[in-house]
Amino acid sequence: MENTSRWSRIKTYWNQPKHVGYLFILPSLIALLIFAFIPVVIGLGMSFFDVNIFFNGTKFVGLQNFVHFFSDTRAVNSIWHTVYFTVLETPVQILVGVLCAAALARNTRFNRFCRSTFYIPVVCSLTAIGLVFNMLLDPNIGLFPHLLKEIGMTSPDFFGDAHWAMPTIAFLTVWKSFGVTMIIMLTAVQAISPSLYESAEMDGASRMQQFFHVTIPQCVPALGFCVLTNLTGSMQVFDQIFVTTGGGPNFKTESTVQYIYNRGFAAPYELGYASTVATVLFVIIAILAVGSNLYMTHKENQMR
Repeated sequence: MENTSRWSRIKTYWNQPKHVGYLFILPSLIALLIFAFIPVVIGLGMSFFDVNIFFNGTKFVGLQNFVHFFSDTRAVNSIWHTVYFTVLETPVQILVGVLCAAALARNTRFNRFCRSTFYIPVVCSLTAIGLVFNMLLDPNIGLFPHLLKEIGMTSPDFFGDAHWAMPTIAFLTVWKSFGVTMIIMLTAVQAISPSLYESAEMDGASRMQQFFHVTIPQCVPALGFCVLTNLTGSMQVFDQIFVTTGGGPNFKTESTVQYIYNRGFAAPYELGYASTVATVLFVIIAILAVGSNLYMTHKENQMR
């Protein structure tokens, strides 16, 4: 009788609308726990140990790995290279996505065709796109360098020149990913009430003024989401660098994630130190994410 009463109370509890929602998100929470939270905790713990990928000869070293990180020139440079890539890629991707969303907001046949076309690179493999760009921009067999030579211009070594490599990788990434930003911003633009544009037009506002004083302020929440996701994604850049430059020339394009991979999963297999670098990167990304989120929330509150 007691078991029946207990089951009845449990059933009543989960039948309430404010509680049953947790059941729907439970599978996602379990996946997040297994594949995100637990690995982060384990990685943080391993950063205090001298351990290799084979887990033999494990030794507790405390903060020694963190002290070594700040004297490791290659590790610090990888952070700067990652920040440089983020500064190049994130603003351009946001700008291109916002402009395309504003230009293609009307549901005409041509605009729908353009949206689909611009979104196609998003569903393609970043590794495959990196390989294609590597061939197109190859100074010996690439199509683009050949066309430049045909018109009498000297083609730079896009992936072999330290000055061109990172901007080229940033351009590749923007071309591949701006479709996501475009779709998110497009949804926000289309949700804006037409009466706002009508009022602005009656007040004599030009299209440019409507864009800056109506479209952008109304899209601040979506814009904040795009900035946050692009920022955190750029700080974890790996695939396109790995398949195009491999971190070269002379480690000038080596990102932090690639450095973590090279130290932890390639010789000398220093998994403990790689976990330390990953922890530092995690802290930097967390600071940037929280800071950008607070700033965008502040701007959103100002617009209200």
